[in-house]
Amino acid sequence: MHWTYLIIAAVLEIVWAAGLKSTAGFTRLWPSVGVIVTMAASMFLLALAARGLPIGTAYAVWTGIGAVGTAIAGIILFSESASPARLACIALIITGVAGLKFLAK
Repeated sequence: MHWTYLIIAAVLEIVWAAGLKSTAGFTRLWPSVGVIVTMAASMFLLALAARGLPIGTAYAVWTGIGAVGTAIAGIILFSESASPARLACIALIITGVAGLKFLAK
């Protein structure tokens, strides 16, 4: 169950991080409320996941999935660069997250 909490927390991290753009620096009420609610839910689920997983692994996986997902969301939603170098760096993050998942005790 801890890995499920962690995956859901990471997906929520992608949602709030990508949603930051729509808040216009927290000057728009409802997008800001949405970001704050998903941020709080993401942190709460991360805390639940950390009950049964090493905190270093949980945090690194949460951050890695969030970073990769947000980068991909930026490419898809905001026409950000999808250069080979950027995609290679995203692949390195994925490799590190997978390593932590499979090596976690």
